[in-house]
Amino acid sequence: MSDSLYKNPQVILCDMCIGEDRKPARKTCMKCEISMCMQHLQAHLTTPVLLQTHPLTAPVASGDGGVVGTTKCLQHSKVFEYYCLDDLISVCVSCAIEDQHRLHNMKTFSTAHKELLEKVTAEQQALQVKTNGEDVSLEKWEKKEREKLGRSSVRLIEAVTNLRDLALTSVQSSVSARMVSMKTSLTSLQTAKTEEDTVRFLQMYSQVHQDLEKANAVDLRKGLEPGDDRDKLVKEIKERGEKMIEQASRFWGSLLTHVDPENHQELGSFSSDLIFEPQSLGQGVTLSVDRKKVFYSGHLGKSVLLLQNMRPITDLTVHRWGISLSKDFDWTIGLCDKRYAQDSNYGQVYGLCCEGNQLSSLVTDCEVASATTFERDYNAALKSFHFGLQTPGAKRQKVSLQVVHSPGGAIEKHLTRPEKVEVEWSHPNLLSFYNLTGPHQRKKIVTIKTKSTNQVLATFVSLEMGKLQKNLARVSGGLNFGIAVQQQPQEGWKCLCGKVHHGRYEGSINRPSHRKTCACGQIIGVPQITEILCELL
Repeated sequence: MSDSLYKNPQVILCDMCIGEDRKPARKTCMKCEISMCMQHLQAHLTTPVLLQTHPLTAPVASGDGGVVGTTKCLQHSKVFEYYCLDDLISVCVSCAIEDQHRLHNMKTFSTAHKELLEKVTAEQQALQVKTNGEDVSLEKWEKKEREKLGRSSVRLIEAVTNLRDLALTSVQSSVSARMVSMKTSLTSLQTAKTEEDTVRFLQMYSQVHQDLEKANAVDLRKGLEPGDDRDKLVKEIKERGEKMIEQASRFWGSLLTHVDPENHQELGSFSSDLIFEPQSLGQGVTLSVDRKKVFYSGHLGKSVLLLQNMRPITDLTVHRWGISLSKDFDWTIGLCDKRYAQDSNYGQVYGLCCEGNQLSSLVTDCEVASATTFERDYNAALKSFHFGLQTPGAKRQKVSLQVVHSPGGAIEKHLTRPEKVEVEWSHPNLLSFYNLTGPHQRKKIVTIKTKSTNQVLATFVSLEMGKLQKNLARVSGGLNFGIAVQQQPQEGWKCLCGKVHHGRYEGSINRPSHRKTCACGQIIGVPQITEILCELL
């Protein structure tokens, strides 16, 4: 044997060879705690008892951290025989049945090797798909955005191109930095897969598991939020006109939608042609001139408003609209037929209901005939409402009210009452509601399924004073919502309906016998407190 063989620390020699002619070891017996060359290994390979009870591994050096450190339990001085899948370490039989591992998921080395190898393979495939998918998706998104910007006017090209380049740089640097951990994990997985020795594979798996956790924890959204550079470009765009601002906003919305489509949408795509079409208005409730806002100054009853499109619908697949709602009132939004709009005890309704701070989904449980097309649903519905068409034999419907809870949260934890809501009707039978939490950001509240129906459906909003506001209204005379108002005698008083009443009125809201009312039902002389009840976005 040459001196170079002895000097090479990576070569492990046979412990059973005598003299200077020691041969390189081929295997180490974990039970005998010796390394053997092929000649001395024959007994372990040919004796059935030794094959079953003496596990062999790749050659391991003797001494501290060698055979004993890798094959024996330092606490019990027994050979490792099992692998703990909970703690990802090798254990002896005493650890498995007596100590802290006795209730853990224990496997023999061969079984653990097989199961973890399958897991590593699956994780590798998932990470590979995720990595490749991000690359392809980013390329498609970049191509699509370039085509959009290519159609822009010459005046917009310079500012929007700078904004696009900033976004792409942000995407590339952010995603590239975060994909490093994925590629590191893929390398570790590949190395572990090629390791044929069971013991070494199990020793490597703990590090591989940590790399996998880091890779799976990667959040590709970080770093994509607008920053200082983006703000400077937006300022430049503002100076060039509102049209450029709108285009830039859509660009950033597209970026966030691409990275996280579940929680981000291009919020500028709401229909601007929607207006309110009142079915019944409570006392003191009025509409703005453009019919996109609803005001109140003495809302005591229930108001139901449909949403009418001023132009024919061109997209028959998805209909999206947004609305902001007052926190002082209970409301229901969604889809209904003409019978429900006239009387909530009848007809079909599917929607989101807010009572106080509790959100609930509202679903009609009955089974009815097949659905009509979206265009007929939406356009014919309003005609049915306006002309008062009645359905013979209308039956009272069973409606279920299901409280909406936080996803994955405790049962008693309710969702926060939203101030702005997006409604998305994916024809024919999916109705989704989102809480608009910020620019280009939304959180799903609930998605419900509408059932097949031969009744035409239309989007609607129903508003009603909550219990707390009703109590305050009773105390204050039902008009000023508990707000202290110093009332002065008036020389003439103009009602919200437009009619002017002449004379001195002191607005005696606490003396019913002295009340005089306008033809519209409003009490004459009461100070008008007008606030926005809801508004289309």
